[in-house]
Amino acid sequence: MRRVAVECDCRTQEGFAVLLTAVLLPAPEGGFTAMNPETGTTTQGDSVEEALANLREATELYLEEFPLAVSGQPLITTFQVEARA
Repeated sequence: MRRVAVECDCRTQEGFAVLLTAVLLPAPEGGFTAMNPETGTTTQGDSVEEALANLREATELYLEEFPLAVSGQPLITTFQVEARA
């Protein structure tokens, strides 16, 4: 899993840009699935750059309809589970 922060030219009700989170996962068919946990937007792309560009666009469109209430930066961590074959 690759996690990166993406600065989106997204406007909140206050009218300023916000820094959002992108989670990129390799897709089984190739390329990457990109998700933004703050808004729930999800998209894909053949490369990391394309997936991020698509996520930025999808998130900007989402925020045009549903403005983001700024509530601070998310806490991102990892955890392990026991895999059973």
